[in-house]
Order: sequence, then structure tokens, then C-alpha cells
Amino acid sequence: MAMTEAQSNSAAYRRTVVFYLLPEFTMIAFTSAVEALRSANRMLGYDAYNWRLSCESGGSVSASNGIEVITKTSIEEERKLLSASSRPTLFLVCGGTNIENFTTKSVMGLVREEYARGIAIGGLCTAAYVIAAAGLLSGKRCAIHWENMPGFQEKFPKAEVYADLFEVDSNIYTCAGGTAALDMMLSLILEDFSDELVNRICEQMLTDRVRAASDRQRLPLRARLGVQNARVLAIIELMEANLSEPLSLLEIANHVGLSRRQIERLFRHEMGRSPARYYLEIRLDRARHLLVQSALPVVEIAIACGFVSASHFSKCYRELYAKSPQQERAERKQLLVA
Repeated sequence: MAMTEAQSNSAAYRRTVVFYLLPEFTMIAFTSAVEALRSANRMLGYDAYNWRLSCESGGSVSASNGIEVITKTSIEEERKLLSASSRPTLFLVCGGTNIENFTTKSVMGLVREEYARGIAIGGLCTAAYVIAAAGLLSGKRCAIHWENMPGFQEKFPKAEVYADLFEVDSNIYTCAGGTAALDMMLSLILEDFSDELVNRICEQMLTDRVRAASDRQRLPLRARLGVQNARVLAIIELMEANLSEPLSLLEIANHVGLSRRQIERLFRHEMGRSPARYYLEIRLDRARHLLVQSALPVVEIAIACGFVSASHFSKCYRELYAKSPQQERAERKQLLVA
């Protein structure tokens, strides 16, 4: 049960949060989380939440937008603080782009050590990848940004990843990033205090509500595609749920209670192409995300997207994107180096 603000003040209730910044972390997720805590302190009239910034070696870290942020501690210093009064109650890893490149043995080791000491662990944006790589998400619910979901699912099949805004499971907090970090931190403040405090923070930050953990990350299909036909939307949702083992048009027809000809006509009218073509395009779109967001071999990406062979996958990919999967990945690497 959440404590009242009066009870919390009288008990000098406090949390210490460490924000561990990975290179190329997402600024909006980080600042959304920090500002929620700052606003809570302002409304309470005392520092219920204290925080410090950390990174692998200490010093400055550049966000994905190029802004440099100065941190206070390094990994080694955080290890020493585990035995001090300033040990954190929540250790939040802040991720962003190219998360695989920054998932080092040292940060994974620290995450495991913090969790073993009874400290809550969290991940903003793509940082669920670090927590999963540290071996802490097997059999646990988690959230990660929708762009990174395909690669994450292939890399960590034992993690129960959802396209939710945030998830809390066994003292592990993960969120999809962006403004979802605000929702997750407001839910934490609600655990500590009251609805009244959270509502006052929302008013101060000009947001009308705390979104639920299970709210969608992406726009609903109707808004995203500009399609109003409920039957077409139902078929597309079915396709998106079956990318690694594509359904036949007959199977889709049986699922939705339409004939194959009816589905063909609907897609020609609403989507401007056949259902088979549309299904192929969304499978290739998933493959493109895997190519640029993961280090999976091309043959594994082909299988994950429902292609019977790497050669067939490459042929289809080249026809749609005018480049091979290998060229796509090479161009991505060149952009990262530039």
C-alpha cells in the first residue's frame, strides 16, 4: 500500500537512483525519468529522491543527439558504494542506439552484482538488452523499444518481451524509452506516495494522465496505416503475429471467415496490392530491422522472417530495396563509423 505524503515526510522516506549512461543513450527517456523525480521532490518539499549519474569510466558520455553529459561515478566507484550508505535503491541503465556495441562485460557484471545485493534494476529504451545479456530476464516480462523487438526476441528467446510501455517483474523495471520513461517513473512514485502527488506532477508537466504499462507503444494499425476497414485490419494483425511461420492465404481466410477471393479484392481495394505481396513486404520490413539492429547472421534472419533459404530471402530483399541484405548491413556500419 502506498504511504501518504505526510507519512513519507515524517519518516523522511528516500530513494537513491543511479542513472548509468551508455554511450548514445536516448536523451528523452533519461530526462523524462529524471524530471519526474525532480518534480516529486518539488511537490513534497524535500529530497525524497536523490540521484547520481554514472558510466563505465566516469567523465562525460554523449547521448544519441550529441549532447555530452558529465557523470559522477565509474563502475569501480559504484561497486565500492554498494557497501556505503549511498548505495542505490534503484539502478537504471539508460540505453539508446547501437546497444549491442555498448553491452560490455563490466556493465553486465555490475548489473548482476547490484541485483544480487537486493537492489532494483531498471532499463530505459533499449537497456533491457543489457539486463537480458546479464542473464536476469529469463522467464521474466520486459519491455523494449518496438524497433528493437525483433532482434531482441531472436537473441533472448527466454525473455518474455512485450510491446508495452513498461514492465515490472521481480524487482526489474524496463520501459520502451521516449515518454514511456515518464510513465514508468510516475508509477514508481505512486508506489511510494499517493495518487494526489502523481496528479500534481502530471499537472506541472502538462500531461493529462499516467498511461498504463500495457498501453501500446505504436499507433494502432488504423491510425498507422490510414485503413478503416476492420476486416483488413484483422488480417494485417494476423500477418504481423505470424512472420516467422507465414500463414497461407487459405489459413488466413479460415481465421477471418472470408473467402480467398474476398481477401484478394479487399487488399487490392484498400492496400493497392495483393495480400501475398503485402505479407512479403512486412516480413522484409522485419528483416530490415534485424539487419540494422542486430548482429544475427543473414541466414538466421531469413529463417526468422519465414524464408525457406538465404538465397530466396536475398532475391526478395533486393527486389524491394534495390540492395542485398549484405549491402544494407554494410551501409549501416559505414554510417556508424562516419
